[in-house]
Amino acid sequence: MGDTVYSMCGMCAVRCPIRVEVEDGVVKWIEGNPQVPGIEGSLCAKGSAGLAFEYDTERPQYPMIRDGARGSGKWKKATWDEALDYIAEKLKKITEKYGAKAIALADRSGPFTDLTKSFVKALGSPNYLTHDDGCNRNVNMACQSVLGYGLGDIAYGLANAKYIVLEGRNLLEAIQVKEVNAILDALDAGAKLTYIDCRATVTASKANRFLMIRPGTDYAFNLAIIHVILKERLYDIDFVNRYVTGLTELESFVAPYTPEWAEKETGIPGQEIINVAREASAAKPNVIFHAGWMTSRYLDSFYSSRALYILNCLMGNIETKGGLIIAKGPKDAGRKPLNSLGAKIPDVKDKIVDAGMPDKSLGTGHLVNLYKAIKTGAPYPIKAFFAYRHDPIASLPDPEAQKKVLDNLDLLVSIDVNYSQAGWYSDVILPEATYLERSNILSTQTGPKPGFIMRRQAVQPRYDAKPAWEIFTLLAERMGAGQYFPYKSIEDMWNYQLEGTGVKIEDFSAKGMVGIAKDPIFMDRNNLKFKTPSGKIEFVSEMVHKAGFESFKPYVSPRKPEEATFRLLFGRASMHSHAQWQNNIYLNEIMPENVLWINEQEAKKLGIKDGDTVEVSSNGYSAKIKAKATPFIHPEAVFTVHGFGSEIPLKTRAYKKGVSDNRLQTGLLETIDPVGGGVAMCECMVKVKAGGKA
Repeated sequence: MGDTVYSMCGMCAVRCPIRVEVEDGVVKWIEGNPQVPGIEGSLCAKGSAGLAFEYDTERPQYPMIRDGARGSGKWKKATWDEALDYIAEKLKKITEKYGAKAIALADRSGPFTDLTKSFVKALGSPNYLTHDDGCNRNVNMACQSVLGYGLGDIAYGLANAKYIVLEGRNLLEAIQVKEVNAILDALDAGAKLTYIDCRATVTASKANRFLMIRPGTDYAFNLAIIHVILKERLYDIDFVNRYVTGLTELESFVAPYTPEWAEKETGIPGQEIINVAREASAAKPNVIFHAGWMTSRYLDSFYSSRALYILNCLMGNIETKGGLIIAKGPKDAGRKPLNSLGAKIPDVKDKIVDAGMPDKSLGTGHLVNLYKAIKTGAPYPIKAFFAYRHDPIASLPDPEAQKKVLDNLDLLVSIDVNYSQAGWYSDVILPEATYLERSNILSTQTGPKPGFIMRRQAVQPRYDAKPAWEIFTLLAERMGAGQYFPYKSIEDMWNYQLEGTGVKIEDFSAKGMVGIAKDPIFMDRNNLKFKTPSGKIEFVSEMVHKAGFESFKPYVSPRKPEEATFRLLFGRASMHSHAQWQNNIYLNEIMPENVLWINEQEAKKLGIKDGDTVEVSSNGYSAKIKAKATPFIHPEAVFTVHGFGSEIPLKTRAYKKGVSDNRLQTGLLETIDPVGGGVAMCECMVKVKAGGKA
């Protein structure tokens, strides 16, 4: 008889709850946790391939120290003591010369960042950052500017919505199992789905209405929707009068942005824009304009996302089951939160590296600004960089430009379960135990029914890998900060986190999570509170104005590509997560390489047929890739799936397969949305020409 372990998937950033069956120390079965509503045994392709990854040999098996030039692929095997001592010695020299603030760490954010934040704090550095510049930075800042809450504080009540608008949010291929099930349940119950994108995706196939939009014109579409809603008074008048500031200014601003004007910009008929506005209004407040997730796209993505949050507020959908729900935590349930690992660590006096940078976008902790500091030494030098569960070289534009910046470091460390592009360029690779081989610190799950969640180790590590909590504890000890990490086991950490909460470790055994609210928690709709300076929904944002920007930015038409030139778009596929799983034996078989979507009429002009090999180039870099000639993409754009073109020979299945989209994004590393701060990766133009038969 085997053992059942309730834990959490680690094959993408969604971290779905799972049930793992183990016999004689071997994982035999993984499925979605059948006790969790919305999951009920479901698992996506990535989650199902977790078992294959666990027993794959093509992942880091022991600590490695560089034994040649950076990126040369020359390594020497090291013990953990050797690798950690090497890192600590380098860090001590850096700290002595530049101070602890010269150390930085970036991770993929998520539920376990209390550990990494506390580690950086214990070293005496303010420089903890995340991958958000290449992901949800713009939409997060837009959310804060309107509601005062961040992106992580807002949930979408998709299952109870009657009308859903997804703009470039390819939700059915993203893929979040719970969200996918929720939207399919809503459609089964009669909800209508409108999908707007530059290409027809799987999500488009499920939509009641698909509108193909000219790339880079989302903001124009959103302004026209707002125009119609205000002109025809289709908004929730009582809700807006009670909770919104800046309506008059908004009305004045959108007056010129008519559906007829937007039709010329977007290519979407004006009547369709009017139809969307009216249909959404008829369903209010159970209507959702999804503000997006991965919105590091264009130079105006902040304002485009901001307009979507404004549309939600005009629908009066805040704190409704079929709208936007403000996430609740332990305090909202009358319970004590988890204790932070960093609570007893002295505050760091130095400011984060980009706090005082001139011409800075909203917020701090921008990875692009960290790169600027590494390159220039201003406002102060950064000499050590930890990339934990994060591959900036594979996720941000222009890998070669990044490498030149990273050459200014005295120490670059990668901590990951995979060989990453950043790891391959590092001085040290530390192998983290896989999600099936490790336990993590506890985390809080916010939402209408908050609770605490646990990732629990299912099997022993197959190789010489360690869990993150142990890696950072051992490093803290070597750096003289061991008093802040006095833990000898993950259970020690769990007990400290749970102290005073009324919850015990054994309470997680039955489900892998502990709920702390019996019923969903909603604010009183007659007494909503927002975290903006005014305490209201701010169409005119005090935060934005204080930073020197406009609440309403006039629309600027994106440049049109020249002859045989296209705007390069990229996205995800349901079986791959960023650049992580192209080498997985199962997922590689499903999609071994990417292709280049190109409009079939444009392809015909260039003498390109479906399946031909084409040459795609930008700013001196070129590559060959198979073409997918199709009517289902806008004529101004080409598209490819992100994460291919691996340059790591140890990943034999993915090595040199497909094309890296960020290699084509040459010169775009510092091209950002000036307000939100997200990297404007889709401002890349590429040339395409026939390159022979496949």
